Amino acid sequence: MRIEVTRTGGIAGITRRAALETTGRPDAAELEHLARQVLAEAGPGTPAGVPDGYRYTVTVDGRTVEFADPDTGDALEELVERVLREGTQ
Repeated sequence: MRIEVTRTGGIAGITRRAALETTGRPDAAELEHLARQVLAEAGPGTPAGVPDGYRYTVTVDGRTVEFADPDTGDALEELVERVLREGTQ
């Protein structure tokens, strides 16, 4: 499964992007579970967000969803952190 994350906004307005391929990873099942959970939690349309908050775009095997602070959940936060930390740009 290919997971791509883009985080934009925040006080500094910096954009960070990374992608992660789960195939062959020892934690693949956990990452794939998080990704499916994030897709299931996505609402319709583009979220409004708040000033100086982050906006997130997550693409999982071609399906893209968007989130904005403060409407994020634990699964999104963990997935974003792991992909930005361990993924490639």
